Amino acid sequence: MSDDYGFRQIGEQLPDNVTLKDVMDSLPKEVFEIDDLKAWTSVLISATSYALGIFLISKSPWYLLPLAWAWTGTAVTGFFVIGHDCAHKSFSRNKLVEDIVGTLAFLPLIYPYEPWRFKHDRHHAKTNMLVEDTAWQPVFQKEIETSSILRKAIVYGYGPIRPWMSIAHWLIWHFDLKKFRPNELSRVKISLASVFAFMAIGWPLIILKSGIAGWFKFWFMPWVMSTFTMVHHTAPHIPFKRSEEWNAAQAQLNGTVHCDYPRWIEILCHDINVHVPHHISPRIPSYNLRAAYDSLKQNWGKYINEASWNWRLMKTIMTKCHVYDKDRYYAPFDEVVPEDSQPIKFLKKVMPDYA
Repeated sequence: MSDDYGFRQIGEQLPDNVTLKDVMDSLPKEVFEIDDLKAWTSVLISATSYALGIFLISKSPWYLLPLAWAWTGTAVTGFFVIGHDCAHKSFSRNKLVEDIVGTLAFLPLIYPYEPWRFKHDRHHAKTNMLVEDTAWQPVFQKEIETSSILRKAIVYGYGPIRPWMSIAHWLIWHFDLKKFRPNELSRVKISLASVFAFMAIGWPLIILKSGIAGWFKFWFMPWVMSTFTMVHHTAPHIPFKRSEEWNAAQAQLNGTVHCDYPRWIEILCHDINVHVPHHISPRIPSYNLRAAYDSLKQNWGKYINEASWNWRLMKTIMTKCHVYDKDRYYAPFDEVVPEDSQPIKFLKKVMPDYA
């Protein structure tokens, strides 16, 4: 199964009597410690790598621009990880500093910090819980039965354009005030105002300096390059369960994927793809994730899902992980709606199967 899906290891089922606290208590206390020097070093790494990316874009001939965009998009993802640490209160002991740094770190990605924080906290509390998790949910049968147009859009969204579906997620979840509690609204509005101010000031300045083409070249293309999250919880063997069946320890340890990327990506993204310890406890700072993972491997290694990024892994997610099925977890579109599944059949033919 590991080989078929593009994994190094598929974790065994965690016993029902193991709790999340059991797993958390096995971690050394030092992995929870905040180190100001390491935290601000991560800011320096992201700022420097992003500046270098902008420089590369400005100097690259057209045929090297995709490489410059890939670097810059990865660098700006590092800003997201810094804001991510701030949201989990693992960046600084000063909570005002965290809120300011988190808001500023999210601005280049036009992510509103507080709305994202509120929804992301729910993702951690209900990871892989059907309906309740705010991250990558499977498609329900009733969704693809509504209309032909919607069905085709869903097939494309969960197939060829799946790496960019986080953009739709960003738009749907973070800008609708109706999705937030009354006591959250004041902070949500401040974050939204910050994002709109960045767009109202930053975008015109980019366009004034380099034109619409420059906005596309320097901001938009790096922005669409910054997507990594779909590998963290999506695989044919990882179930989404209803609340009455859900088990926190199984969801966080068994339902999260450790994925190795090339080292330069790991550095620019501050090890966020060492993702399993982050789901055991979001209070672990990003610079301690590797030490925490080493401990988890020692104590719970046989229950962990591991992969190195490869084409077979991506092909599995994009061609198999579609419609919710209680027994098999997922049913692929080309089995459920074969008449509308040409995009999935196309991916199966053209995507490399290299692992």
